[in-house]
Amino acid sequence: MPTLLKIQFTIPEQAADEAGVFIASKVPHGWEETPAGNGRKFTLYLEDHPLGHEMVKEFQARFPEADVTWSEQESENWAMTWKDFFVPVNCGESFRIYPPWLNDEEKNGTTHIVIEPKMAFGTGHHPTTSLCLATIGRLAKAGTIAEGDTFLDLGTGSGILGIGLSKLGLTGVGLDIDPQAVVCAVENLAANGVSESMRLAVGSIDCVEPGRTFNLVVANILSGPLIEMAGDILARVAPGGTLVLSGILADKQSDAVAEAYGRRGLGEPRRFVEGEWICLVWKDLGD
Repeated sequence: MPTLLKIQFTIPEQAADEAGVFIASKVPHGWEETPAGNGRKFTLYLEDHPLGHEMVKEFQARFPEADVTWSEQESENWAMTWKDFFVPVNCGESFRIYPPWLNDEEKNGTTHIVIEPKMAFGTGHHPTTSLCLATIGRLAKAGTIAEGDTFLDLGTGSGILGIGLSKLGLTGVGLDIDPQAVVCAVENLAANGVSESMRLAVGSIDCVEPGRTFNLVVANILSGPLIEMAGDILARVAPGGTLVLSGILADKQSDAVAEAYGRRGLGEPRRFVEGEWICLVWKDLGD
């Protein structure tokens, strides 16, 4: 049976935020973060052993004060480990994320999204995912996006943002360069009953049909690709549409991303911050 690499980083509190940013830049899926004495412990699982060992070396070089351990375990047990710490998570006022074994369909005034935790980014626990969902909820309450609108979810991961949009009555397309992420997204769409509302494909912005635009484009990826693809991403936003960008570090990257889009005629975005991360929003883009 295939094995997984379980890695644990324990680091003093003063370096924990920086360590979290480092892990987020290396790992395409969720991880556990728990208190550990005067610091924090990060636990994650990787299928790619060479990548895992290389990440350990990089982490040890960057954070020599950290305690790092790793071990192998059967992949069948990986999903079971999520049950030890995966809890429902609120994303703003509009959405609440559940794993299948905890979804009791309670009526709490939120839209429920069911996500099976797998080796693909997007369980709702990462700040950029919850930040994007919270922002989507704000846009819906303000009437900026509405039932019948179309969306493009670039870097869809587990499909979580597209699922949220689909449950609000929008239809659209989800793209990801990771084939395994798209496999997970297909399963999650079915679990949420929105398979007919969202089409999935492996690829990036260049996969979209020439000339096709959307009322909403949301891209939760990394600042580098957001800057590099600025022209192509903007070309997919319909006149009067809305652009939401995240996966951006608030202090170090947000101005560079905003400037890249400002050079193409956009004004100053609205900024929503959660911890180290920021979400940039441009609404009602003109012709």
